[in-house]
Amino acid sequence: MHYLNFPRGGSCKYDPEQSCVKGSCVVGAIERQTAVLASNAPDEARLKALKYVVHFVADVHQPLHASFADDKGGNTYQVLAFGRGTNLHSVWDTAIIAHWPGGESALRAAVGAEKSAVDASFVPGKWAEESCLVVSADGFYPTGHKLDDAYGQRWGATLVQRMAAASRRLAAVLNQSLANP
Repeated sequence: MHYLNFPRGGSCKYDPEQSCVKGSCVVGAIERQTAVLASNAPDEARLKALKYVVHFVADVHQPLHASFADDKGGNTYQVLAFGRGTNLHSVWDTAIIAHWPGGESALRAAVGAEKSAVDASFVPGKWAEESCLVVSADGFYPTGHKLDDAYGQRWGATLVQRMAAASRRLAAVLNQSLANP
């Protein structure tokens, strides 16, 4: 439920019949859990759904959660980053954040200051497509399997944009889902 696989070299077009069979992907999980959150289900079920919605909306905006099956979303793409061996998925999950210039407070400020227009409409398949386009871009997978300072400089703005989009969309989902319990 935490990811969605697109075919490598494809168009990054979300097709639930192909990419999310029987709703078994992060997009389907967001849709199901949001429906529970917005329902009259018991508080315990809604609390569990709330936790899933927060987690899954973040996941679908982390580019490697909507990427390619052949490397398991970057989990098998080994890299040298920040002086140690790891995988590209882990770099995007935590390492870039942990090594952000100025620390997490500086990253938080950058995300808060991000002014790119974001369509906050509830279209999780589109959110996944955006992530796929990021991982499909030239240079996302570093040549030589080594991340240097230039990688962080090139992709830092993308990280900020994805985090800002995730936060704005999550706020919209929560506002809509919790408006009339």
